[in-house]
Amino acid sequence: MDSLTQIVLGAAVGEAVLGKKIGNKAILYGAIAGTIPDLDVFASHFTDTVSALAIHRGFTHSIVFSVLFAPLFGWLVSRYEKYKDFKGWTLLFFLALFTHPILDAHTTWGTQLFWPMDIRLAFKTIFVVDPFYTLPFLVCLIIAMCYKRTSKKRRIYNNIGLTLSTTYLAITFVLKGLAFSKFEEALSNQNKTYEQIDTRPSPLNTILWNANVETKYNYLLGSYSFFDTQDINFEVYPKNHELLGELIENEKVQRMIAISEGWFTINKINGKLYYNDLRFGLLNIEPNSQDFVFKYLINVDGQGEVTFTEEEKTQRDGKKLMSNLWQRIKGN
Repeated sequence: MDSLTQIVLGAAVGEAVLGKKIGNKAILYGAIAGTIPDLDVFASHFTDTVSALAIHRGFTHSIVFSVLFAPLFGWLVSRYEKYKDFKGWTLLFFLALFTHPILDAHTTWGTQLFWPMDIRLAFKTIFVVDPFYTLPFLVCLIIAMCYKRTSKKRRIYNNIGLTLSTTYLAITFVLKGLAFSKFEEALSNQNKTYEQIDTRPSPLNTILWNANVETKYNYLLGSYSFFDTQDINFEVYPKNHELLGELIENEKVQRMIAISEGWFTINKINGKLYYNDLRFGLLNIEPNSQDFVFKYLINVDGQGEVTFTEEEKTQRDGKKLMSNLWQRIKGN
């Protein structure tokens, strides 16, 4: 999830653990702990694109990380804070660190919660930024902060925020199931044979859902809003995996394929190869758009070294996507 959401979650967890004993300091340390796992993004400054993608939401988002570092952070803070309860600090840091990857596991990217096992847990029920999850949670936390640490109302409002956010997460599974059944029904009605379906919510909401459908030679991309009145339309995107040629055997290409879980297409434009990660959809929802959210130029130097360079996204791309999404959410 986005940084603000993880700060709010960490802060609320900190309040639940030690708020009654140390007041807003529990919120502060919980917020700090809630952001620590995302420090893995700095890996992009020290390594190549493929390695940075593999590292992201890896070790720092694992149970192992929470178990190892919670006592360390708990010990450090208990050394200089007036409140000296090592166990209390350790519990605060553990829960704030651990709930971070648990929440991220609900997104499309997912987390390697069970690192070092190569398993990425991704429920794909919520977008990385979802105001319906964050804003009520944030409001409840702010209200709780306005009361003294011994006040029952402080704990009540914090618990309301935690309950609302958790309930919303549970509801997203129901919404995903309903959307999935609609995609299955549409494919059946249109007599389309397929190998697998991958569904996820569109940006900022859980009303409009997207589906990637794999067939033998193509991917079918479709969308469904709970306000739709017409049939689901699927756009055809050829896999074009053969365009990779011998590059398909390259180690970095294989790592990219593993990272995208096999959901990718290849384009050749003006003699250049592009790798499109389908899991995150398109920036432009117009028919046959090739503006994928994550699109990489494949470079091969004179020594045969392969590198991936992500295509930059502009503010204009974001504005156009938001406008298109709003129209699509309202139904077809």
